Amino acid sequence: MRKILALISIALLSTGLWAQLDRSTPPKAGPAPIINIGESHQFTLKNGLKVIVVEDHKFPLITYSLNLNIDPVDEGNATGYVQLVGDMMRAGTANRTKDQIDEEADFIGATFRPNAKGIYARSLSRHSSTLLSLITDVLFNPVFPEDELSKLKIQMEGSIQANKNEPSAIANNIASALLYGNDPYGAIVTEESLANITVEHFKQYHDKYFRPNKAYLVIVGDITVKEAKKQAEKYFGKWKSAAVPEFKKADFPQYEGNQVAVANRDGANQSTVFVTHTVDLKPGHPDEIKVSVMNTILGGGSFSARLFRNLREEKAFTYGAYSNLSSDERIGRFRANTQVRTSVTDSAVHEILYEMKRIQDEPVSQEDLDLIKNMLTGNFSRSLEDPQTVARFALNIARYNLPEDYYRTYLEKLAAVTIEDVQEMARKYLKPENCVIIAVGEADKIAGPLSAYAADGKVKRYDYYGKEVQGLQPVSGITAEDVINTYIEALGGKEKLDAIKSWTQTGSTTVQGMEIGILNVQTAKNQVLVEMSMRGQVISKQVYNGSRGKISSPMGEQELEGQLLETMKEASYLFPELLYFTQGYKTELAGAEIIDGQRCYKLEVTKPSGTQVIVYFKSGDGLKLKEISSSEAGGTSTSTYKAWKEVDGVLFPVLINQVSGPQSLDMQINEIKINDNPGDELFAI
Repeated sequence: MRKILALISIALLSTGLWAQLDRSTPPKAGPAPIINIGESHQFTLKNGLKVIVVEDHKFPLITYSLNLNIDPVDEGNATGYVQLVGDMMRAGTANRTKDQIDEEADFIGATFRPNAKGIYARSLSRHSSTLLSLITDVLFNPVFPEDELSKLKIQMEGSIQANKNEPSAIANNIASALLYGNDPYGAIVTEESLANITVEHFKQYHDKYFRPNKAYLVIVGDITVKEAKKQAEKYFGKWKSAAVPEFKKADFPQYEGNQVAVANRDGANQSTVFVTHTVDLKPGHPDEIKVSVMNTILGGGSFSARLFRNLREEKAFTYGAYSNLSSDERIGRFRANTQVRTSVTDSAVHEILYEMKRIQDEPVSQEDLDLIKNMLTGNFSRSLEDPQTVARFALNIARYNLPEDYYRTYLEKLAAVTIEDVQEMARKYLKPENCVIIAVGEADKIAGPLSAYAADGKVKRYDYYGKEVQGLQPVSGITAEDVINTYIEALGGKEKLDAIKSWTQTGSTTVQGMEIGILNVQTAKNQVLVEMSMRGQVISKQVYNGSRGKISSPMGEQELEGQLLETMKEASYLFPELLYFTQGYKTELAGAEIIDGQRCYKLEVTKPSGTQVIVYFKSGDGLKLKEISSSEAGGTSTSTYKAWKEVDGVLFPVLINQVSGPQSLDMQINEIKINDNPGDELFAI
């Protein structure tokens, strides 16, 4: 139940489970410094594996990075399995269990990370043979155990539930759907696609895509080229080449004028805003360095960037506003983003579009240009201190067919960027009049003002999955009291609810991989006991005796006061919905809306303490589907009721998912006892 989850949140908190830049006199950009990029050596094995070696004998370390140069993969109705490939490869081989792989990597102090496009591994150079044995065993002999897939699917479903409450994740999904459509770039993981993933997907992916003729092996560290050749031949020489599937289709949506999309996030006091569009910019294109300068001036992360100065320093809309313009072999992307108060959502969009147009229409100052060029020069020069940078440069040159001197002449090309170049790049690559504008927040409050920025004057609503939805609709012939009465009847009826004088519920949840036992005892006298335990030891205990509350943990005891005491008091009623039209509650029916594929009535409830919650009741069976509350700090907590069970003629929720910030918990109630008459001493303070 929601009130149990509110108490659990308190318990988790109690146990711990849960230089200013001086722009007044910027230095002028000087001539490009002479740079010395370390040497890389390359050779190719008979099976087509391309090997890049960078010697670095300063430290006794060695890094092996295997990189697949493959096209996007159409995952069909099993979207999400590619994200799990690395974890499944590390889950066990024909020769080693997952635990053995982990133990061997830990024993030599290695970093070992397989992924869908290769393997990254690093250790002391004296352990190179052990590390290569691990790499090649995982590369050639993965078994993809079914039990590990089940665990990973549970974890990923938990991430989906958490992301449904994360505005940036919602905005990213909508952006992917609108910018890329049915392309693999636009695929979004759903509970349904997750359920469709089988071990066979991983076997086929591994067999099709892990081939040496589409791979680069980058070796960096305390090793000679001669030694690297011996290792490459010994460990990778028998790897068999084969044709690898290609995906060359590039059919992305095209729009006429700006499109505006919103997603609703009940209880939000701010909006997450994206202004985004695709760009035709390939890696290594002659414009890429000039584009980087232009975007850095606009919003590329420095305190001097125009978006930051405008939205934060001048308008005080936000703590930060940024932009990014990235190249890609298939299609690049521009995105400006910020988080602002609900009341200034449309104003923030106006300022972002204004800055995009301004950098097109007005030449930037020489001071701003010199400042950014100096910053980028410093960043590039510092990056050369890491041998991994040299390896990355060599890999990029090989993958993207760049000129051999692309990085050696980088600073010369950067120094040559002019005011006119910046304006030309802005005009060529920014589309302030043909972009997708996305805002995630209180949709009913922000949609109207944002319509002014849509080319057709229409604002469309989308859900977490990037699917267009209808949004909140008015209803007639039904009242908030009707909805609550239907819910009470669905539970079993007021007479049966009134007959319940106490209950004892036991269950469990998992926090960061640890199973937590839960005991909840409540009475009609507004007495509450919530205990959480781990491995038989109580780690948190909350008690409310009807007027006073206390929480105990290994860190000590605390008598509840203020808002925490009010939360405990309001959670002490067995069935608080019976009070929604009495004792200071205010309940309003806002309308009907499709939530998680089900038509629901949306009720806005203000409790006697002033706390506001939004509750969705299904119009079909009348049961509660979701409840959302907001904190004074601006965070929200969402509970979704996923399963119910009848006990003595009354329905109780027995599987509840709660999302609070990045944390997603599934609470399973295993046993419910009714009217077992707990003694008052159980609630003594």
